[in-house]
Amino acid sequence: MHKILIATDSFDQVNGVSTTYRNILKHSRKKTFIVHPGLFKWTNFSVYPEVQICKEPLKAYKKIKEIAPTHIHIGTEGPIGLAAKIYCKLNKIPYTTGYHTKFPEYLWKLARIPHFLTYSYLKVFHNDSKAILVPSHSCKQELNKKGFNQVVVWTRGVAKNLISQKPYKKTKSPKIIYVGRVSKEKNLEVLCELQDKFEITIVGEGPILERLKEKYPKINFTGYRFGRDLADIYREHDVFCFPSKTDTFGIVMIEALANGLPIAAFRVTGPVDIVEEGKTGYLGDDLEDNIFKCLKLDRKKIIKNINEQWSWHKCIEILHYHLLGEA
Repeated sequence: MHKILIATDSFDQVNGVSTTYRNILKHSRKKTFIVHPGLFKWTNFSVYPEVQICKEPLKAYKKIKEIAPTHIHIGTEGPIGLAAKIYCKLNKIPYTTGYHTKFPEYLWKLARIPHFLTYSYLKVFHNDSKAILVPSHSCKQELNKKGFNQVVVWTRGVAKNLISQKPYKKTKSPKIIYVGRVSKEKNLEVLCELQDKFEITIVGEGPILERLKEKYPKINFTGYRFGRDLADIYREHDVFCFPSKTDTFGIVMIEALANGLPIAAFRVTGPVDIVEEGKTGYLGDDLEDNIFKCLKLDRKKIIKNINEQWSWHKCIEILHYHLLGEA
């Protein structure tokens, strides 16, 4: 009988990695365990405080040994991910890895750490994985060009409690929303500069939240919202804006689409994999123009389109197929 273990350095935070693994645990029909920093002593990474750094990797290794999994999925490249990789190597356990975050780009933007250093580490880390699971086709293409092998596209889904049942009411002044980390690498100032053109809501928290609040007083900063509360906030807005240029995917975009919001974004990894230009959103260099064009799209068609494409059950099937050789 299969005993699957997920090893991840991100689980208790509000981000796409944590969302992915929480939903896999919730919907998987196979026996699945998880090892994450919340089980041990941990600290924050100064330039990326939402990431938990396990201070007891040896205890994490012992925990994996105690569970004695038959197959392991290594979700992240931090201390727990490393402990799991070493365990797999020493015990000849088959494993897959996940590539969720463009850490080379993040670390360059946040701390000026050269790309070649982080990509060299990532290549070594993901080497020998049965499959490197990535969230989008464009991310797969980027990694292939950099010499990564066995790269597989891994879909995502939307939880039912994140789809609002409230009726949508259009207002005279366009209401624009962003949901996610409020941090430098998310490129939020490009959206914030439009505070005189639209009613803008930013849902989330992060290291530059207070600075943006002070600089852009017309914007509604709500902090974190979850479940039905978040779903209803999505439904109350007209367009979802995703200004980031460094994400590998962006689960919040498909959550927004599931609530009928078109996406205005740049033509980069993540948005190009999710948005159907002219149907579910608009991409391009002019964010303001993209927003105005989005206001003309049919919300009912957007909801129908997105619900046919994304599901957590499909996400789990892909993981099981590449990890176990079966769905």
